[in-house]
Amino acid sequence: MISRPLAVTIGEPAGIGPDITCLAWCRRAELELPAFYVIGDPHFLAKRARQLGLEVPIAEIVPDGAIAAFPSALPVQPLEVTVTAEPGRPDASSAPAAIAAIRRAVADVMAGTAAALVTNPIAKNVLYRSGFAEPGHTEYLAKLVEERSGEAVYSVMMLWSPEVAVIPVTIHLPLKQVPQTLTTELIVRTGRIAAHDLAVRFGIARPRLAVAGLNPHAGEDGALGDEDRSVVAPAVERLVADGIDAHGPLPADTLFHAAARASYDVVLCMYHDQALIPIKTLAFHHAVNVTLGLPFVRTSPDHGTAFDIAGTSRADAGSFIAALRLAARLTSHAAPSAVASRP
Repeated sequence: MISRPLAVTIGEPAGIGPDITCLAWCRRAELELPAFYVIGDPHFLAKRARQLGLEVPIAEIVPDGAIAAFPSALPVQPLEVTVTAEPGRPDASSAPAAIAAIRRAVADVMAGTAAALVTNPIAKNVLYRSGFAEPGHTEYLAKLVEERSGEAVYSVMMLWSPEVAVIPVTIHLPLKQVPQTLTTELIVRTGRIAAHDLAVRFGIARPRLAVAGLNPHAGEDGALGDEDRSVVAPAVERLVADGIDAHGPLPADTLFHAAARASYDVVLCMYHDQALIPIKTLAFHHAVNVTLGLPFVRTSPDHGTAFDIAGTSRADAGSFIAALRLAARLTSHAAPSAVASRP
């Protein structure tokens, strides 16, 4: 059991984040969940619980009081943002609430008052309309850490489940932009952070990295594109030279059956869907988004806001519960040091 609570952000208020948070709290004793507190509007959360037909007493707290309150009430650290969004209908309060909760949570975890950070899903299109400049959660967290520490941070998104773990080297890009964006240096930097955090956070003595090819059949020795020979293969060579157990480029279409998965700890995938399709096929309801490269643990459910079912009691809290459990597990390992940006 962790000695400090987990900080949970409200996410997009009109989505299912508030739903799965309330559902998880209701199962806290049954599932022996780690203590957590929510950063958000307590009156909004109480209203959502009533809409779901759940008995969820709310306790307004500061983080130090979360563990004591958790057995009998959902601890909520209030923000100075009143949320007016209804289920499935984001409004002008959505983006300010989501952003303020993330900022507060990062401050709490970096100050040591929270053990780790668990973020609920955000709606990127809602944030973009408010002027939000970052591509997503992962990049925004790195920016906040840089603001507070004054040191450059490179964050990496890993999707983890007991069945498979994957890392998209390029993330939220149109497919046509991937070949121009993918570089040997980007793959090397991602692989170094992955190997470091898998060792330090996950306790894997010698992490095994499988590196997928960009093109079908990993390029067929140049017949189906030259990127695997000219960009991916040199990156694998550099990772191996660093002492990292890395193999590739490997054909992506044969990387995810059971026997192949037994041969590695994580796959470095070259683009978003190459990574997310297999993990969402194998572990849709319990995969977890983990941010590597940060000075603290951050996990998140591996799904979106699901506006169509928000407030209906149809949301599945499985991925959120897995995110809570993984965050608590990872905090038991030593905090990672910065990964050197070697040439």
